[in-house]
Amino acid sequence: MAGRFPQSVLFCCDHNAVRSPMAEAMMKHFYGQRAYVQSAGVHNDLEIDGFAIAVSAEIGLELSRHRSRSFEEMAQWGDDLAQFDLIVALSPASQRMALELTRFAHIDVEYWPIMDPTGLGEGREAKLAAYRQTRDQIRARMLERFGPPSETKPQEKSA
Repeated sequence: MAGRFPQSVLFCCDHNAVRSPMAEAMMKHFYGQRAYVQSAGVHNDLEIDGFAIAVSAEIGLELSRHRSRSFEEMAQWGDDLAQFDLIVALSPASQRMALELTRFAHIDVEYWPIMDPTGLGEGREAKLAAYRQTRDQIRARMLERFGPPSETKPQEKSA
């Protein structure tokens, strides 16, 4: 069920290396500039995952230039969580962190239980299949929550 479309969204997961970068890129691709979109992780100890880059490229999303960042780095760089209308947590650890960091702010936090594909599958094709499943889970939740992708800017109605 689609909810109110937010002006700004932060996607978060454990390392900002797989799920949240895919969600950030997908949101930007589907909805353009309807919302300001960023992503972060509880930790920043991994670079963007090569399998995430590969399965995102299959649907036209560019992730190779993504730089992983943590909630802590966001604060150091002057990014305030209060600038976001909605935080979408894609892992239990990121949900706990988002709720802790926003306990005194009026920011909606949603939890989307998205599978972590890292470490799943034996061999390249099985790993790619796991990452595709994660990508498709994100896409399904996004379309359910935010509605169909924006084709063009809405036309102004004449009176």
